[in-house]
Amino acid sequence: MLVFPNAKINIGLNIVEKRPDGFHNIESCFYPVGWSDALEITLAEKFSFHSDGITIPGNADDNLCTKAYEMLRRDFDLPAVKIHLLKTVPIGAGLGGGSADAAFTIKALNQLFDLGISIEGQEKYARLIGSDCAFFIRNKPVYCFEKGDQFDTIDIDISGKWIALVNPGIHISTVEAYSGVVAKRSTENLRNILREPIAEWKGRVTNDFEAALFIKYPSLEEIKEKLYGLGAEYAAMSGSGSTLFGIFGQEQNVKEHFPDFRLWQGFLK
Repeated sequence: MLVFPNAKINIGLNIVEKRPDGFHNIESCFYPVGWSDALEITLAEKFSFHSDGITIPGNADDNLCTKAYEMLRRDFDLPAVKIHLLKTVPIGAGLGGGSADAAFTIKALNQLFDLGISIEGQEKYARLIGSDCAFFIRNKPVYCFEKGDQFDTIDIDISGKWIALVNPGIHISTVEAYSGVVAKRSTENLRNILREPIAEWKGRVTNDFEAALFIKYPSLEEIKEKLYGLGAEYAAMSGSGSTLFGIFGQEQNVKEHFPDFRLWQGFLK
């Protein structure tokens, strides 16, 4: 079975408060984008995981695809499989690439072996792997809250817009990103703002990670301003960085303006 785990962006990200368990409660809109890995699962005599493309830190046992397989194997006595991942979505980039790989592993195994796990059941498994992992089960725009693992519908319509994602190759860990923020409730209601035309978002739909990370990595702010200079209706950093995205009213070829960075562009669905 061959599937294509796609990335997501955060449209707005408010760090609301620190939780007693050490995590943070957030508010954000998760929106799927087309930048994708390729994940193949086939039957094998013994389990194995291999990856090509972007180098993934750690060993095969630490990979989230492996963890997803082992989690389902314990409950469903799965046969051995070979998992091969072609990694193209940047790591530590605020795009949820590893979470998507794990979620798509759960979905693919459920389909391949006819496990009969409901959507809600797949989300439950995914939440055991990572906070944003469950998003990729339904893979539709949502308003997320608590740890980023609870979802609600959101009234947002940016389908047909052109998006460019620019990744400068800076790896930012979650620990590093959170070390620079102070949790506070936003004075703006994110869900209400996102109902308004995209032209109203600039300066109001914000990412709380940007302030500290832009000081530490000035090139990130430069990318954001360049996207606005190229005509983006809205631009921001996704998640805890380091990917910046710009949303345009029509198709743009921005690749020539960022020749040294990884970049993906296409229409939003």
